[in-house]
Amino acid sequence: LVTTFADLYTLTREQLLPLERMAEKSAANLIRAINASKTQPFERVIYALGIRFVGKTVARDLAGALKSMDALENATLESLTEIDAIGPKIAESVIAFFSNPKNQRLVEQLGQHGLQYEQQARASTSNILEGKTFVLTGTLPEMSRQEATDLIESHGGKVSGSVSKKTSYVVAGEEAGSKLEKAKKLEIPVLSQEDLIKMVQ
Repeated sequence: LVTTFADLYTLTREQLLPLERMAEKSAANLIRAINASKTQPFERVIYALGIRFVGKTVARDLAGALKSMDALENATLESLTEIDAIGPKIAESVIAFFSNPKNQRLVEQLGQHGLQYEQQARASTSNILEGKTFVLTGTLPEMSRQEATDLIESHGGKVSGSVSKKTSYVVAGEEAGSKLEKAKKLEIPVLSQEDLIKMVQ
């Protein structure tokens, strides 16, 4: 019944019920879950496409910078490498993915089924961190990485996946690794979770 991701969105209760161990309730739950996936944000759609070298952080950077699937599909090597943390290797992989006719059809079909193809604006609390780029590393004591990202972005800051000369601050928790070492070498200020919270208060 399914040969591509897009085929999931065409499944019907009538197709599912004859399958082994697929009762009425299981079929209904599956259809409901598939429909609910249409509400996943744009960055998760990018990640789920399985583009080589595009993990969750890179997917978020692409979504934040380009804002729509149309812009991502038509992005050039130059425009992609202008995005923080996107180097030539990732940029070339993105272009190669969208140059493949099979992938083009898949993306078109998923769009027709109503997946989120545009970045939704985040609610802004303040612009106190505007113009500042943060990198998160290690495990924070009382905050998940996503919660820390949401906090930074809600105050106008940006979160990147890699440390560079453009990085304003590194927020480090327990078991911080190579990103912390690179920050020290580049003399980038290192913050704790407490420092970050004080910064936005």
